[in-house]
This record gives sequence, C-alpha cells and structure tokens, in this order.
Amino acid sequence: MKKAILILGLLFLINCGNSSKKELNPSLTLWYDKPASNWDEALPVGNGRLGAMIYGGTEKEIIQFNEETLWTGQPHDYAHEGAHEVLDSLRQLLWDGKQKEAHELGNARFMSQPFGQFSYQPFGNISFNFPEHKNILNFKRTLDLENAISTVQYEIDGVKYNREVFASEPDQAIIIHLETSKNGQLNFSIDLNSPHSKYNVTIEGDEIILKGKANNYHQQFDTQKMAYPDSKLTFEARLKVIQKGGKIKSKDNTIYIENANNATLYLVAATSFVNYNDISGNPSELCENYLNEIDGKSYNDLKENHIKDYKELFKRVELDLGKSEISNRPTDQRLISFKEDEDPSMVSLLYQYGRYLLISSSRPGTQPANLQGIWNDKMDPPWDSKYTININTEMNYWPAEITNLSELTNPVINMVKDLSVTGKNVAKEHYNLNGWVTHHNTDLWRGAAPINNANHGIWVTGGAWLCQHLWWHYQFTGDKEYLKNTYPILKEASRFFADYLVSDPINPEWLVSGPSNSPEIGGLVMAPTMDHQIIRNLFSNTIEAAGVLGIDADFSKFLKNKRDKIAPNLIGKYGQLQEWLIDKDNPKDQHRHVSHLWGLHPGNEIHPLTTPELAEACKITLSHRGDEGTGWSRGWKINFWARLLDGDHSFLVLRNLVVPSKTKETNYKEKGGLYMNLFDAHPPFQIDGNFGATSGITEMLLQSHLRDEEGTYFQDILPALPSKLSTGEISGIKGRGGFEISIKWENGELVRVKVKSLLGNKLNLRYRGKLIIKKTSKNETLTFVSNDF
Repeated sequence: MKKAILILGLLFLINCGNSSKKELNPSLTLWYDKPASNWDEALPVGNGRLGAMIYGGTEKEIIQFNEETLWTGQPHDYAHEGAHEVLDSLRQLLWDGKQKEAHELGNARFMSQPFGQFSYQPFGNISFNFPEHKNILNFKRTLDLENAISTVQYEIDGVKYNREVFASEPDQAIIIHLETSKNGQLNFSIDLNSPHSKYNVTIEGDEIILKGKANNYHQQFDTQKMAYPDSKLTFEARLKVIQKGGKIKSKDNTIYIENANNATLYLVAATSFVNYNDISGNPSELCENYLNEIDGKSYNDLKENHIKDYKELFKRVELDLGKSEISNRPTDQRLISFKEDEDPSMVSLLYQYGRYLLISSSRPGTQPANLQGIWNDKMDPPWDSKYTININTEMNYWPAEITNLSELTNPVINMVKDLSVTGKNVAKEHYNLNGWVTHHNTDLWRGAAPINNANHGIWVTGGAWLCQHLWWHYQFTGDKEYLKNTYPILKEASRFFADYLVSDPINPEWLVSGPSNSPEIGGLVMAPTMDHQIIRNLFSNTIEAAGVLGIDADFSKFLKNKRDKIAPNLIGKYGQLQEWLIDKDNPKDQHRHVSHLWGLHPGNEIHPLTTPELAEACKITLSHRGDEGTGWSRGWKINFWARLLDGDHSFLVLRNLVVPSKTKETNYKEKGGLYMNLFDAHPPFQIDGNFGATSGITEMLLQSHLRDEEGTYFQDILPALPSKLSTGEISGIKGRGGFEISIKWENGELVRVKVKSLLGNKLNLRYRGKLIIKKTSKNETLTFVSNDF
C-alpha cells in the first residue's frame, strides 16, 4: 500500500514538472515572467457568455469576471415621438448652409430619449489570498491559444505551485484548478465580491453565493435633463470549491483551504435578462442548473470537454510565418522590440490572438462581442462598452467568415434581427417611413435612435452596414434556408432607404442621403459618401438575395432604379476620394475615421483592378490621413492597403499597430497600439483593432470579393503579400462561394495552393493576374502549384 502511494506521488511530481516544462509555441502563446500590475496586463479567458481576467498574483490574486448580460438600464424604447416633424426643416437648413442651426434643432427635437444608451458592467471578483507566497522563483504566467488555458506557475522552497484557468463553453463555467508538487502544501482563502452597490454574499457548505442588483447608469440625467431609467437586472454568481486532502472551512463569507493536495473551483453566473424586452429570468435557478450539470465531472473531464470544444473552432486555421530565437522571449519584450525586429512569429501570434478573442467573446446564442469583447472592469467604461456600429462592431466580425469561424456570426446576426424590430418604431417616429433603421450605437436593449449629439449621432446607415454581415454569411456558406429567413430583414432595411433618399438640389438626377454625417467628422450634412456606398451595397445585396430565392422581381426592379440614381463616388481637387458630395476635404486632417473608403473595404465597389482611378484617389486620401491613428484606425488601414494590393504598406501600418501603448518614451501616456496583454489600445482598450489586424493579415493572403461577369467569385491568392512575410504557410481560410483554402509560399513566390470546394461551385483561382477556371464537385479538393499558373 505504501509503495502504491509512493508511486502515485512520484507520478504527480512528474506531471507537475512536465506541466511547467511544456515547450511553448511562440506563435500560439502569450507569456510573462511577472504578474500583471494592472488590468490591461491581465490575461483574458471567455466562453462567449462569461469572461475573466487573470492577473497571476502570488500572495494575492484577483480574477475579475463578467457575464455578458449584466448591463445598466432596463427594456426601453429610445424613439423620440414626433421627431419626423422637423426632418424637412433639418434638410433645408443643411442645404442652406446653416449647419449650426441644424445641430441645435436636431438636439432639441430629433435625438434619442434619453440622449444616451446604457452600459455594460463588471460582475465581480474572485479574491485569493496565499499566505507566505512571497519569495518566489521561476515565475511564469501564460495564455495558451492552442487550448485556451491560462496558467500561473512558480516555486517556493522547492515546492512547485501551478494554477490553471479556463472558461468552458460546454459546461458554462469558469474553472480554476490549483495544485502543488508536494501533498499538503496548498493553503489559501477565497471570497467573492462585486463593484455594484447592492449585493450580498453568503456561504452554503462549499459554495460562496453572491447576489445583487445592477447599479443605475452612472449619469442620473442626460444633457437635456431627462432622467435615465433605473437599472432593474438582478444577478447571481456561485463559486463551488472542491479540495483533495486537507480541510475546508468558512468564516465571514470567506472559504479557507488548509493543507490540501489540490483544489478545483467552479464559477457560474447569470442575470435576470431573457431578451431585450424581458428581464423575468431567475439567476438563482440558472446557477443551480449550471452547477448540477457539472456535478460528478472530474477536473480532467471538464478540461477535456473544454479543449475539444475550443479546438474544433480554433484548429481550423493554422498560420506559420517562421520563428527565431527572439520569438522565445516574454510577450511584453517581443511587443516592445517588434518595430525593430519585425519578428514574423509575432504576426502569427497577433493573428491567432484575434481568432482566440472572437471564439472567447462570441458563440452561437450569446450576445455579440461589444467594444471590449466581453471583458470590462469599469462601472463607467469608455463609450459604455456597448456596440458602436459606425465601424467598431462590424470590425469585430470582419475575421469571422474569412478565418473559418462562420458560426460565431450568429450573435451579430441575431442582434440585427432584434434591431429590425426596434428600428421600425424609430423609422416611423423619426422619419415617418416604413422599414427599419438604426443609427451609430446600440446596446443590450437594442436602442436604434440617434444618440449623444446631432453632430454625429444622426447617422442613418448603422443597420444597413450590419446587414452586410447577413449577406456575407450567405456568400460564404451558400445556405439558402438561412437566406430565406434573413431576406425580410434586408428587404425592410432597403424599403426604408428607398424612401429616405432625396434628390440633390444642385444635381437633381442624383439621390442623396441626409440628414446624416460622415462618422464623427464634419458634423451633420447632406450627402456623405459613406452613406451612398453602404446603401448601394444594401440594395445590391437585397436584389441578389431576391434573385437567388426567386422572389420579389418588382421590388428588385424598383431598387435597381433607385440604386442607379444614388450619387456616385467623386474625385476632389487634391485627387482624393471626396468624403462628401461637396469637395471640402482637408488634406491636413488626420482623423481616425476614413469612412468614405468604405467602398474599398469592407465594401467591394472600389479596387485597383476594377476602378483604378478611384483606387488611386483612395491612396491619396490615405496619404492625407496618415499611417497611424487610434488602434482600430490602424487596424482598418491594414485592410485598406491590402485591398489596394500594396502588401508592404499594409505591413507598415501593421508594424505601427504592434507597438506598446504605454512606454517610458511616452511618459506612460497611452497612445494607439497594443497593451502588454496585446489588447488593442484606442486608447483606452477597444477590442476592434485586434479583429481588424486579423482580418487585414488574411486580406494580404486571400481576397475573394471580386467577381467575373457571371457573378463567380475570384479567389485571389497572395494579392498583397508583404516582403517582410516572404515565406510562410496558412491553412483553412475561407473564400466566398464556399471554398476552404490553404497556401504555401517561399521567398515571395507561391509554392502550392490547396482548395476544398465545400459547395461544388465553379472555381476562379487567380495568382498574379493568371487565372485557373475549374468546375468542382462538392467536397472535392484540388491542388495547384506555381507552374500551373
């Protein structure tokens, strides 16, 4: 018996040693040699619904956590009753050049009630205390993107301590496992707390239970002295503690573990949110059900379930750009030096980190990833950590289809379905029109009215832009049943804009949008270029969808007539693409938004091969805007330059993004770039830049938005390959028309491309202007080498 126990103990020691010595893939691992000193150094885990940030403290540790539906506010209709009564006046004021008066009238009569929307909230903190964990050796904290597991490892007096944390989607819990290399050495206390004012904590056996009510919005009144409705969501979290060996006891709402061999903690959480119009849920019942589902499962079972679920998504795409000795350094050191060393492995890491963050913050049935994904520690977060839909929410989902994560678009598609309902009343009250409309922000309650200020809040094409993602999903999947169910949303959005467009008084043959704005620059105007590009795209997608389904021929004809009359893209006096119908662009303005290049990306109406003059105008606009800006702005510019087929300029902007936001050189004042945990810095933290970077790197390697005369998509291989990424291999990325593509290249030249036809569509494979056309069968795989072109 003693011999058996000794063998088991040795096996455990070996296992602990192996865990700490696992060879790290620098293209798939974030790691650091010290704990996080603040939130934007902590490491994120998430399962789409629950998110957590892990600091990696030794004597004291905090795991800050979120649940996606804990927001301020309550179900609310933001529409301003009778706003449409001043619509004609707003247009006339703008046409008369009286923008100031239009702003004043818009703020008085046309804005959301109240002026703002509500905010995403932190849920709580798990606080650990590890007595005497001071003089530590061999510290390492990691985030393994292959398994979506965060670890903390260190040594004290010859005893190794190891913690693992992951957020399980199958088991709907955050799992924390603590172990040591020597039995009986695990001692710690643990408690739960929340930043909300109204909460209480109790202990029932081996569970800590936190119950509370969301704080009210941080402002009591808006700028017009209208009160924000009270918050009504209730919430509950339960932390179950199971230890092996030693003792468990509790005192003053704290659980103490003494002399244990190991311990596993299960955190579950829920709110009373059911949907944007229903908050009658029972968080206690939900938490009990989550724990009941976990009951009886070992830690290894939970871990295995988590890894299997996560890898089914993550492993679909692999990227190898090479590595060297410098790739093996801690991630913060790699970030600091990237602008000089341009380590290609760091590019791979940032690329896969974007995919990891999307998997972690957006799963079928959850809310969409918001401005901060699913991670927020502030009661008054920047821009309320909601959904800014004049670029940011859309950018979050740019990588989804192209990096083989199609099902992760389900949350944003469902949000658009909700907005097509709430947006009907806004269309009626604000414009006296049928169909639906959404402006530049929304929240958990699916606000659709213009918010904040008339000078940027009255922007009508937020919902229309989101509709692009509905169409993309069909382009990549070919799912006609999905399209049949989604088409009414496209149709009703198009119905609104068909009646919203008006004749331009100077060019009466043109239809223009307005009142609106070019996001966040230039104030309220008539005829911003971006609106026209988005509306043309919406009409085109609706027309094509109707054709695929064989319905609505008359409505399609009506839309074609409207589309053809929308004001065209114009080139201005500096050779730039005009941001407005009036040529008033300022070449010295390096504004973060480059909205009028929407037709270049993510749109498809401007490209060097199809509209070379407009493409050159886009280059001039980008030269005016510059190669820096906020983090997400740099993320967008990576995509712009890739679409312009300039891989080296695209990489230049990528290099400008992969810089630390806070350094000694900036006196630790934040700037655009990345935080040490590689979160995108606007600043402050906004997750969209991470997703924009992943999208842009994909656009360097594959583009599929152009089509031949029959409507078949071109699969353009290595269209914007940077010279700095001259050798590499990627597998599993997706092209429109239902193609899964793998590419290998060396010294800037294509070696091999493998194409799997998922739908059996015709293949147009293009490399450096040379085209291979092949008929394919469903699930057929074709391989080509450079000599085939």
